[in-house]
Amino acid sequence: MTTPPTPKSGQTHNPSLPVNQLLKGPVFRNQHERAWEALLHLRARVQDHVDVMGLTVVIDETEGYAFLRSKPDDEHDDPRSAPPRLMHRRSLSYPVSLLIVLLRKRLAEFDAGSGDTRLMITRDEIVEMIRMFLPASSNEARLVDQIDTHIGKVVELQFLRRSKQQEQLYEVQRIIKAYVDGQWLADFEQNLARYTAALTSTEPTQ
Repeated sequence: MTTPPTPKSGQTHNPSLPVNQLLKGPVFRNQHERAWEALLHLRARVQDHVDVMGLTVVIDETEGYAFLRSKPDDEHDDPRSAPPRLMHRRSLSYPVSLLIVLLRKRLAEFDAGSGDTRLMITRDEIVEMIRMFLPASSNEARLVDQIDTHIGKVVELQFLRRSKQQEQLYEVQRIIKAYVDGQWLADFEQNLARYTAALTSTEPTQ
């Protein structure tokens, strides 16, 4: 286990900061520095706080992110006494799911061939990456607008982060690795065929 960083002189940590941030969404080392540091120092106390809510803290110190995950129902002695589920399961559209997988694949390729840790990708690159898998459309502007909507949803899910320095530039958040693992990527072609078939049948060209 990695040793937590030594706090600055006179600095104390309060578990409420990381707990509140985690309940809002993932905590990222490079975005929530105070919450991240407090979480590493107080991870046991933070887990105690969220445990009563039926949640567990997932921390990846190497990649620099943490998030809350609902405990499986079978972890409770009596499922009827389990607390209400606070982390809702999200039903994603096929294009959004496809975009997430394509971004995860791009990150795997980036990690294999680059010494950098931040994968930056432009909006135009994302459009070109996904459009070949979407149903053909005679209305180019409408298709791009739809892709922009899908990109916005992935940003909302915090798998993409908009750059503050350059418009239409995004960083692929490494937390995406926690949701699309290596085994899933190994079955990428099979899953992609299923996604493409579903898209063709559910989103006819207008």
